Amino acid sequence: MAQLRLALNQIDSTVGDLEGNAESVVQWTRHSVEQGAHLVAFPEMMLTGYPVEDLALRSAFVEASRAALRSLAGRLADEGFGDVPVVVGYLDRCEQAQPRYGQPAGAPQNAAAVLHGGEVVLTFAKHHLPNYGVFDEFRYFVPGDTMPVVRVHGVDVALAICEDLWQDGGRVPAARSAGAGLLLSVNASPYERDKHDTRLELVRKRAQEAGCTTAYLAMIGGQDELVFDGDSIVVDPSGDVIARAPQFEQGCVVLDLDLPAAAATPPSGTVDDGLRIDHRVLSAEPLPAWEPEVTGSEAPRLESDEEIYTALVVGLRAYAAKNGFRSVLIGLSGGIDSALTAAIACDAVGAANVYGVAMPSRYSSQHSQDDAAELARRTGLNFRTVPIEPMFQAYMGELHLTGLAEENLQSRLRGTLLMAISNQEGQIVLAPGNKSELAVGYSTLYGDSVGAYGPIKDVYKTNIFRLATWRNRVAHERGHTPPIPENSITKPPSAELRPGQVDTDSLPDYDVLDRVLKRYVDKDQGAAEIVAAGFDEETVRRVLRMTDRAEYKRRQYPPGTKISPKGFGKDRRLPITSAWREAPAEATGPSTAGR
Repeated sequence: MAQLRLALNQIDSTVGDLEGNAESVVQWTRHSVEQGAHLVAFPEMMLTGYPVEDLALRSAFVEASRAALRSLAGRLADEGFGDVPVVVGYLDRCEQAQPRYGQPAGAPQNAAAVLHGGEVVLTFAKHHLPNYGVFDEFRYFVPGDTMPVVRVHGVDVALAICEDLWQDGGRVPAARSAGAGLLLSVNASPYERDKHDTRLELVRKRAQEAGCTTAYLAMIGGQDELVFDGDSIVVDPSGDVIARAPQFEQGCVVLDLDLPAAAATPPSGTVDDGLRIDHRVLSAEPLPAWEPEVTGSEAPRLESDEEIYTALVVGLRAYAAKNGFRSVLIGLSGGIDSALTAAIACDAVGAANVYGVAMPSRYSSQHSQDDAAELARRTGLNFRTVPIEPMFQAYMGELHLTGLAEENLQSRLRGTLLMAISNQEGQIVLAPGNKSELAVGYSTLYGDSVGAYGPIKDVYKTNIFRLATWRNRVAHERGHTPPIPENSITKPPSAELRPGQVDTDSLPDYDVLDRVLKRYVDKDQGAAEIVAAGFDEETVRRVLRMTDRAEYKRRQYPPGTKISPKGFGKDRRLPITSAWREAPAEATGPSTAGR
């Protein structure tokens, strides 16, 4: 047996910030070396950020990534870290690929490199390219065809990138064929609700297939709609957990590993899936034996509601910080959606940087206005009241609107008012719409849909209540003031755009609505399947009709944190113009579900 001290840096990066990301690599490498690490690793595409999307097709960006990698290798050596191999993800291109129809221009690759002695000693590209959900890697990259292995202090370490573990075949069985003592996979795996259980079982299975200790290093932070939750894992060959990092926390996992010594003759040739072994010897001799000082620990998992809420906070915080926004603006109605959005915003950017505006109309109840003010008092956010009645009267005097047009006018006045304040004062507007409303079009274009970001865009209404209740309970347990007024949680949801209005005037009960939507939106079940599961047929057809008709609204909604397996956006791509209906109506026409 041989020994190795491994450092897995579970950290964040920013797309396009090559200089800043390289600086993070240097700083965390310094920390790792100070902890005595013999091998240091960073996440997938750490140097460029992930995902880079169409930036991968810009040759200037690809070349900038390659140049930054070479510069980083030299700087690590200059800083005194040249003796320690560093694995870091970056954007590369395939030198051998010939231009051909259907191949991304320039043959870019999702790659990683081993930096050692001031040089880039080994590069490799992701072999399996995901092309589902939010992933479009066949559009951007060409696959790698090698089985990279580096010998570090007498241990052969096989290397992989993210999807190489998620798909059967490829580098996992190839690691066994190559006789690796450690399989190290660098990843940028986005968060999804309950994904950590799937991820753990995957790593366990792959370790058993590879026949060696397996380290799964993940990214944290946020990028546009994606959140990365860390949860890096190391398991032994039998699948038992050696170490597991915290969720949503930046840090470095350092641990001593007892690993099989490499064979005298380095592996060579072609192995599983036609992968060519690319082997580099960096340090052939094992280290003198020592008593392990850094043993693994398993960080506790977050409970479901805490995990989701934390993801929403991290997503908003990353979006604001990485885009240079310091403060946010929210329309506060006294309802549950704006209240939860405000609580998330206060936790993400600090209450001093959250600005709330109550915009009552003639139909706004006094208790809702009181609830908005109470929310501001509890959280400490900046608060003001701007009545919209004078503006409403001016429009009505000219246009004489009635019915839905009159209701929508109120929402659009509020949207205009928020954008005016945003332009004047510099805050970004947060849209408070939830997934249930977006699904069935129960929102007003250019009204409650205005904003730069939608923190609860991928959260169903029933979960909105759960998260609000959880946030208040946790505050109480910690001796803090619960941020959300109880009345906002318990009163019937209402847009308050006409006398006595409640959401169930236009929608099924949210418990029923959400269960139907989860089947139709998240699981792609059809009307017949949903009815067969025990739901009322007319209710199902009504919900599906509203959902199908609302695609044009969803396309115009701002981005928001993705927490489900299928969020609105890249996960679910349907044509706006389509005559197909899963549940056709007797009469066609525009949806009246919206406010």
